[in-house]
Amino acid sequence: MSVVPASAASVDKSALALEIHRRLCEEYGCPVPYFHSLSPMAELVSSFLSHRTRNADSGRAFKQLRKRFPAWEQVRDAPTEQVEEELAPCTWPEQKAPRLQEILRRITADRGHVGDDALDFLADLPVPEARAWLEELPGVGPKTSAAVLCFSRLRRPALPVDSHHHRVAQRVGLIPKSLAVGPSHARLEALLPGDWDGQQVYDQHELLMFLGQRVCQYRAPKCPRCPLLDLCPTGQARVGSSAADDDAPAQPAKPR
Repeated sequence: MSVVPASAASVDKSALALEIHRRLCEEYGCPVPYFHSLSPMAELVSSFLSHRTRNADSGRAFKQLRKRFPAWEQVRDAPTEQVEEELAPCTWPEQKAPRLQEILRRITADRGHVGDDALDFLADLPVPEARAWLEELPGVGPKTSAAVLCFSRLRRPALPVDSHHHRVAQRVGLIPKSLAVGPSHARLEALLPGDWDGQQVYDQHELLMFLGQRVCQYRAPKCPRCPLLDLCPTGQARVGSSAADDDAPAQPAKPR
């Protein structure tokens, strides 16, 4: 595939997204195995708890919640302070506990129940409609709606964007550096082929996340070892600046 160089004024961003996908598949392997197979109902709760929280901590809170309240009806109807106790590993458990209960009440009112299969109907909706339905729930935004559809056993083609994915996309020029995470979901998903299935969309998310975690880190990106360096204006500028610093003549020490 021929890709417009990163320095070009007008770059075909869809072609760039596909070339990034191809290279990262070579780097990390595709298809990427799914990390779990939760029901969409359980995925909704899991993703909601992960807001502004490390995965290990939100995972611990999710397990604690399920152990104390095996049914979602029990979570919905429990005293809020008991739910908050189990969400203690998360950030802001005092906010997440009442909001989670409100989510479960809203699902009950709309679907008639809140069992583990309460959101299975989303499999039959077009992805934009399924996401819109989810985003009517309190505290559910584009990342959570995409996660419910993509990460759960539904395996739908909806693209989640986490902070690592977002950072890489900005640095390589897929999206402007001024674009926030929320609105970046629609912009980045629009760059992908419309006929991609859930696995391919999941791969795209995971691959950019892997790169962000392992190479394109926030504070000290390892640009020289990045498989996207020749496509990335940010990396080229960093490497060029570093090389210029290395080639600069040493300055004489100032007298004390």
